[in-house]
This record gives sequence, structure tokens and C-alpha cells, in this order.
Amino acid sequence: MNQILVTKKLYITPELKRKKKIYKFNFIISLFFLLVLVSLYIYAAYDRNKTAEQSEEILASVDIPEDTTVADSDVLVAVLNDTEQDNIEEAPVANLKPTVNKTKQKSSSGYTYVVDAKIQIPKINVEYGIVSGETKSVQETEELLKMSPVKFHGPEPNEVGNYCIVGHNYRNTKFFSKVPTLVNGDIIKITDMTGKTVEYAVYDKYTVVPEDVSCTSQETGGKTEITLITCTDDSKLRVIVKAREV
Repeated sequence: MNQILVTKKLYITPELKRKKKIYKFNFIISLFFLLVLVSLYIYAAYDRNKTAEQSEEILASVDIPEDTTVADSDVLVAVLNDTEQDNIEEAPVANLKPTVNKTKQKSSSGYTYVVDAKIQIPKINVEYGIVSGETKSVQETEELLKMSPVKFHGPEPNEVGNYCIVGHNYRNTKFFSKVPTLVNGDIIKITDMTGKTVEYAVYDKYTVVPEDVSCTSQETGGKTEITLITCTDDSKLRVIVKAREV
């Protein structure tokens, strides 16, 4: 039997040896790439957890006062006495708004931002601070998006116009991952830094190519609107969700 084994070994051709080396090389390469993929997955999971912690810190840092805005209908005209009542003219009433103090903060990557407002979407359990960068550059926006949803374009929160917010789709429950599931009639709440909360109802949803920014148009016909922007699951298109004050 030993003789047979030795005989078989003698008949291993150079071609078989070459194939054996190729198999070993391919196995080592495959193992290497597997380790790289596992490492990338672990790092991505760590990075997502880190950004989730940052977004929670941003939300916790939001110091929103009670809404003390005085509506026109709430202003009382005092009558001094009956004889002078007819001579009193009602003075015009200014729309009083509390002073907003947005504290500048620094991200870990060195970008300056402020917390602009808070967004809540009860249907998909979303509650985050909305941050606004100082320069609005692409690099700044990309870095801030790792921390929280970002103001992309538009007026101050809850003012007339189209307040546009962009957020990542991580294909889980974080940030704007579930925004593509919203349908007409779903409610989105925006609380600005004066403490005023406005409810918006979704009225449209569609997809566009990344270069199409027509959704940021400020032609709202004098209405107060918001636009949520995120990626499709394959990151090839952008999901646009439009909502109007109710």
C-alpha cells in the first residue's frame, strides 16, 4: 500500500502542482477579502452607533422655551372711563416674537453649526434636532448629516416658504430611513427655537435624480411648507416628501 501511495505521488504533474498553488493563493485572497468585509461591517456598525449617540446629544441640547408668542387676537384694549371710550382709537398691534438665541457649536470634524429646530414624525418614531451649517458647503453638509438631519435650504423654521431638510437613509430605523414609507395625510411636527410647534400634513411624495433640486423652490403661494429629502434604498435616486401646514 505504501508503495502504491509513493507511486501516486510520483505521478503528480507540474500542472497539478501549479493548480494547487493557485487554489491556495485564491483561498488566501478570499480569506483576506472576507476579513476586510467583516472589518468594514464592524466599523460601519460602530460609526452608525456613534452618529446615533451624537444625534441624541444634539436633541438633548435643544433648549426650546415655551411658546410665548402673542397673537393679535389676544391683545386687550383697556377702557379708561366711559366718557373717553368713544375717543379711544385701537392702535396697530405688532406681531411679537420672542428672541431666538442659537448657540454655535463645533462638530468633531471642526464644522460650525447651530440647532435650528426639532422634527417629530410620530408614525415612524422620528425625533431629532435639525442642525444648520455655517457655510452650507457640500463637505460641511455631508459631515453634519452623520450627526443629525440638516437644514438644506429655505426660510427659518415655521415661516412662510419651503423649509427643506435632508437626512440619511441607513436602511434601518435611524434618521430618515423610514421617511420613504410616509403617505399623504401623515403628520410631521416642527418645533422652532421659540417653542412654537407647527403640524404639517404630507401631500406629495416622489423620486428625482440627485441633480434635481427643483423640490427646494420657494414658490409656495404664501403657504408654510416643509420638504424632506433622503435617498432610495439603492442610493440611486432621492425621495422627496412634501408637507403643508395644517
